[in-house]
Amino acid sequence: MADDLLVLRPDDVDLARSPLRRGIAEPTYVLGAFNPGMTRLVNGNLLLMVRVAEALAEPIDGDHVRAIRWTPDGYVLDRHPISLLDMTDPRQFALRGTAHRVLALTSLSWLLPVELTPDGSAIVTVHYDKVIEPAATWQDYGIEDARISRIEDRWYMTTCSVSAERHSTTLHLSDDGLHYRLAGIILDHQNKDMLFFEGRVDGHFLALTRPLGEVYFAYPGDSPFVGGPSINFAASPDALHWKPLEAPGIRGRKGSTSAMKVGGGTPPILTDQGWLTLYHGVEQRGTVGIYRTFWALFDADDPTRILHIADEHPLIEAAPALTAPIADQLYLPTPVVFSTGMIDLGDHYLVASGEADLACRLTRLPKSVFR
Repeated sequence: MADDLLVLRPDDVDLARSPLRRGIAEPTYVLGAFNPGMTRLVNGNLLLMVRVAEALAEPIDGDHVRAIRWTPDGYVLDRHPISLLDMTDPRQFALRGTAHRVLALTSLSWLLPVELTPDGSAIVTVHYDKVIEPAATWQDYGIEDARISRIEDRWYMTTCSVSAERHSTTLHLSDDGLHYRLAGIILDHQNKDMLFFEGRVDGHFLALTRPLGEVYFAYPGDSPFVGGPSINFAASPDALHWKPLEAPGIRGRKGSTSAMKVGGGTPPILTDQGWLTLYHGVEQRGTVGIYRTFWALFDADDPTRILHIADEHPLIEAAPALTAPIADQLYLPTPVVFSTGMIDLGDHYLVASGEADLACRLTRLPKSVFR
């Protein structure tokens, strides 16, 4: 297997088996099959939990734009007047004239389990019968960006659930890594990147979180940090009830290409050096920004003690050569790579990422890069 490849592309998804067929008769297409959570199954194979963003082929109907929404009776289309919308971002559109920033999405996301060989070199099975789709009104605009952590004999998968009611973090549980059941909301605020440490510390579950808001406060002028979204720590006795920890986590630093914002990437894994995690940093550029992957190391006994942050030189960057064969499907104006899972394969790590919000990328990294 090459050190870098796209293992799943939009055209690899069979939309005839999409859950949206229960209600949406209009033609749709895969805007992106990306940001896969990754874990190892009991049988030794790997599993990618792929986010499939499915969009209408013809979203504009006269002077309205249509958006897909889940209901208990199936999927429906909502209509929004074009005259009231800002459609600058291809992933979403904003409603003008509202008291708050209000968005609607150009696609609805559901999760597709894709089983790979133990080394990740080939697809074994695509489990359409185990698709994870919205199941409640607080998920009616989709489920996004799975992260999977195996802790002892159970698999914990966090997702971002999107709705008009709330933008929350949700948890799915599994006893084999393949069959998941919804455990409900565990963070009741906008938090795109909650990652469970793959192991308990002093009997507690630990997680990285990244709460978002509309306002951030300035650091003193002589501080090395800049205000904005940052990675924090939280602890829980049962993986359901979480308390933020007071120790600061990873923050944007002046002069770094991640200064615009940072957020969690791969669930922290325990190594001989400490807890290792990959995270994303964003450089301000246009509407979306440039996303790159960096890494950090936390103390094994006290993970709130940060041993190392490598935010000067990216570990993984977007690779246009990988998406060149499907360049006609690209829709983001800036380079994006978004790492979401990492597996230890002995002398190297296998990293799963979303490439260009379009496809699933696998990257092999020698362990020597973390020394």
